[in-house]
Amino acid sequence: MPNINNSARATCRLIDFKGDIFRLRLPVLPCVSKKRTTSMNTVGSDGNLAQGFKPRHVTMLSIAGIIGAGLFVGSGHAIAAAGPATIISYFVAGTLVVLVMRMLGEMAVAHPDTGSFSTYADQAIGRWAGYTIGWLYWWFWVLVIPIEALAAGHVLNAWFPQVDSWIFALASVLLLAGTNLFSVAKYGEFEFWFAILKVTAILGFIGLGFAALMGWLPNREVSGLSGLMAEYGGFAPKGWSAVVGAFITVMFSFIGTEAVTIAASESSDPSRNIAKATRSVIWRISTFYILSIFVIISVVPWNDPQLAVVGSYQRALEIMNIPNAAFMVDLVVLVAVTSCMNSSIYIASRMMFSLAKRGDAPAFLNKTSKVGVPRAAVFGSTLIGAAIAVLNYFAPKGVFEFLLASSGAIALLVYMVIAISQLRMRRRLERENTELKFRMWLFPYLTWAVIIFIAGALAVMMYTPEHRAEVSSTLGLAIVISFLGIVTSRGHAQPVAARSMG
Repeated sequence: MPNINNSARATCRLIDFKGDIFRLRLPVLPCVSKKRTTSMNTVGSDGNLAQGFKPRHVTMLSIAGIIGAGLFVGSGHAIAAAGPATIISYFVAGTLVVLVMRMLGEMAVAHPDTGSFSTYADQAIGRWAGYTIGWLYWWFWVLVIPIEALAAGHVLNAWFPQVDSWIFALASVLLLAGTNLFSVAKYGEFEFWFAILKVTAILGFIGLGFAALMGWLPNREVSGLSGLMAEYGGFAPKGWSAVVGAFITVMFSFIGTEAVTIAASESSDPSRNIAKATRSVIWRISTFYILSIFVIISVVPWNDPQLAVVGSYQRALEIMNIPNAAFMVDLVVLVAVTSCMNSSIYIASRMMFSLAKRGDAPAFLNKTSKVGVPRAAVFGSTLIGAAIAVLNYFAPKGVFEFLLASSGAIALLVYMVIAISQLRMRRRLERENTELKFRMWLFPYLTWAVIIFIAGALAVMMYTPEHRAEVSSTLGLAIVISFLGIVTSRGHAQPVAARSMG
């Protein structure tokens, strides 16, 4: 049977942060170009991005963005750590993401841009902020490439043990890089069908789970709803501190939701597509995460020793006596990691392209092909990701985990920057009497609440020994990148649009 545990841990380590944390070695960032443009529009004289995404592509990309192996497998770790009350952690994390997406949607509908929140931070806070968060976000997704490649390699090696897993990992990266190099429409089509498969798997699982709970499946015994409140130690058997710890873990499963604002800029009607995707994030999180977790904690006892070993979905299917559960989950995990790897290459390349267009990366990276693909950015991001994947197999043990430590809290920093950018940009737009077609709820109260909440989450992570290295490493990297951004921008005139907005 394919070893789900190995592939799951490789896949979910960045999302769920269950691996060991090592000290940080700071990566060397590229030199930046002195030429600087700050227009919200990423289309310039050096190259144009194609508008190859169809509305159905953007719709499915927005749905698939939050579906990864962190849900299919990694959720088992959170449930084992906090019990049925884990569903509260998912609810709170999901609420945070909904609010952040609403803020990002307000800015993106008004000014669609491939650089998304990096561009908005550039204009609302200052060049150093856009530079810092752009490179941090790029680094995050470059690291996701080898993580997903390693997971795919583990699954395929379990099926075909005669082939080394590193060969599968490298081949998967190169194959998916090809889909990104041809055209954005090709990438969109691949992701569309990947998303269809993932959504079908989740809806099928939820349907089976509810059928088992209702007693419609013969000879299937499940723990039932009583397991939520009465049995196995109650709803929060390890206390509410464990629920807080689970929240810190599960909220990283949602990273990638914001990427739809990057993709929508390459569609024919970006403002409309962004607004539609942002409005639907509530039901997406409710269906794919909240309902899934509800089914799992109702079917599987939280203290089942196999839950964190084989993964939540597989264990639930095994308890329901579904034949070939391990193979089915293996297949779904392979689809999930392949989809995530495909998206990682796309997101990293577009962020690098946007940085280059703004003069914050080497100028050759803003070139596009005849079909509007930033091939230099795709090549650059893919080669670094592939090199890290190979490094994992041949470098001394711990080097890969050493690099992962630097990405520990990037998601929280991204959300924080989005909130601060929206706070400052809204005030500027209101002074200019600009009509907003898409607005954040209860501004500025909810925006401030999100900022305070994220600051509190970072403080809790710093206080918690198992998360302290993640925060300190990420903050250290952010400080170094910010310093580089300040140094490179000093002495260069900036247009009015790029200045800090008070």
